[in-house]
Amino acid sequence: MTGFASGKGALGPHSWTWELRSVNGKGLDMRLRVPDWLTGLEATLRGQMSKALSRGNVTLSLRVNRDETAPDLVLNETAMDAALTAMARTQKMAAACGVTLASSSAADLIAIKGMLDAGNDADDPAPIVAKLTRDFPDLLSAFIAMRETEGQALASVLNSQLDQVADLTEQSAELAEQRKDKAALALRENLARVMDNAQGADPDRVAQELALIAVKTDITEEIDRLKAHVIAARDLLSQDVAVGRKLDFLMQEFNREANTLCSKAQSADLTSVGLELKAVIDQMREQVQNIE
Repeated sequence: MTGFASGKGALGPHSWTWELRSVNGKGLDMRLRVPDWLTGLEATLRGQMSKALSRGNVTLSLRVNRDETAPDLVLNETAMDAALTAMARTQKMAAACGVTLASSSAADLIAIKGMLDAGNDADDPAPIVAKLTRDFPDLLSAFIAMRETEGQALASVLNSQLDQVADLTEQSAELAEQRKDKAALALRENLARVMDNAQGADPDRVAQELALIAVKTDITEEIDRLKAHVIAARDLLSQDVAVGRKLDFLMQEFNREANTLCSKAQSADLTSVGLELKAVIDQMREQVQNIE
């Protein structure tokens, strides 16, 4: 879920830089730092982000600057009309007096104070909002591309860890099979001791209780579920959609089966494999927190 992208842009006297970044999060938490005077921009960007993202603490920062040294200038037509009228009257009056005046250039007229005004349109937010809205998909695409690259790397790590889980599950199954004869012998010996020291005990009832003990120590179901979870996890990692929350749930199931396996182990070797299995699953749970 971690990612970063940045960009720059400009329109007229305005220029901007923006950054889009994210860190891990259970849900989608978006924080947008957008100038308030860009009316409607935040809602538009938030909508685009919510459609493209589903998980992570995402922050968008936009900083807009205005170049005050190069404002847009607009001709004050009212002032120009008044100046031309005054010039024409001046020349007429001078001619009546026999005075010849030098010709004036456009530069002379524009230099008159008040002839040029800073354009009112320079700070109109609408064109800037439109430009930013058009540019944002490129920033968002770059951001998503980085997250996808990281996701592919994490998928490789998780698949490797799933290989370890699968191997440890097979080892558990083999050790459980090897344990059967010893467990059966132990149960028979326990039954014999109970019968020798319990006058009047019902042999069938005692045998039934021992059978229940044998069932409680059987890990066949745990082994089968662990194998099924490995298949399900691989399937999720192969999908081109957001699967982080589903993997979160699956990691809980992995952990539950590993805990049960350890509690039923009754064998040092099987317990050791079970603890190693739990360690790998914990590592997987940490990695899954990074997946959208």
